[in-house]
Amino acid sequence: MQSPAGGVATGITLVHSPRGHVIAKMAPSCSRRLLAAALLPWCCAAWALGHLDPPSPPPLVIWHGMGDSCCNPMSMGVIKKMVEKEIPGIYVLSLEIGKNMMEDVENSFFLNVNVQVNMVCQILEKDPKLQQGYNAIGFSQGGQFLRAVAQRCPTPPMMTLVSVGGQHQGVFGLPRCPGESSHICDFIRKSLNAGAYSKVVQERLVQAQYWHDPIKESVYRNYSIFLADINQERCVNESYKKNLMALKKFVMVKFFNDSIVDPVDSEWFGFYRSGQAKETIPLQESTLYTEDRLGLKKMDKAGKLVFLAKEGDHLQISKEWFTAHIIPFLK
Repeated sequence: MQSPAGGVATGITLVHSPRGHVIAKMAPSCSRRLLAAALLPWCCAAWALGHLDPPSPPPLVIWHGMGDSCCNPMSMGVIKKMVEKEIPGIYVLSLEIGKNMMEDVENSFFLNVNVQVNMVCQILEKDPKLQQGYNAIGFSQGGQFLRAVAQRCPTPPMMTLVSVGGQHQGVFGLPRCPGESSHICDFIRKSLNAGAYSKVVQERLVQAQYWHDPIKESVYRNYSIFLADINQERCVNESYKKNLMALKKFVMVKFFNDSIVDPVDSEWFGFYRSGQAKETIPLQESTLYTEDRLGLKKMDKAGKLVFLAKEGDHLQISKEWFTAHIIPFLK
């Protein structure tokens, strides 16, 4: 069909106004088509938005404690399944330090912590499911090890750190060992008593690397190859401070009847008052806090530090307690 002007029909009619001007008048059918074309992208977007899958929950990284392994069906295996049940669709990475479970257990006693942290940083950096950020939960010594990861390796970003019975100011005693590791702990005690800060012991014994002697503070500061570093004892590493402060929440769980951690206050970043091993002081009275060497004071004022307490011995938690108090921080 030809238009009055001899062109191709377009649904637009050229008419003359009383003053002689040419006016384009759109045919009703064309109006509807153009309106539909204009609204189509918006309608499709609205439909797609209404049919999008809900966002996936943040991934979770777990680091086990001394004498344990990533996949022990009686410990970390239970935790992994519990989290997956309570938070459907979550990706959980339970860290294995070594080639198998046995090596993982051995490394929790004898592999240099700095090497372990570096290994974990590489694992996290290469995992495509963690690149948008992740939450982390460390059990016992895994708590301070994951804090080292947060401070040293900001990519991918850790969002919330949950430390369950972690010893953030170290230990000055090894009263009891978990599980079937008592013979190993006897060896560790003898080594620590013989010279916790000797080069050989520091480099080869994990527990020596967070051994904190309050009577020999200067020796601890100078020769501790792990804890003194991440706690800013020798100097203030501004990147450690900045990276830790980037956490949304730092949750610390303390067990009132803990028979493994000495002193128990270390689980809340407290420790013995310097020069003796009887009286303990809380985090808020420590130089680390008052001088804000690690950013903990600012985090505390901002509501980022969460202190949870529980009756019972080391890592003795029920499914109900874990679900009520820990799961909300992982969603």
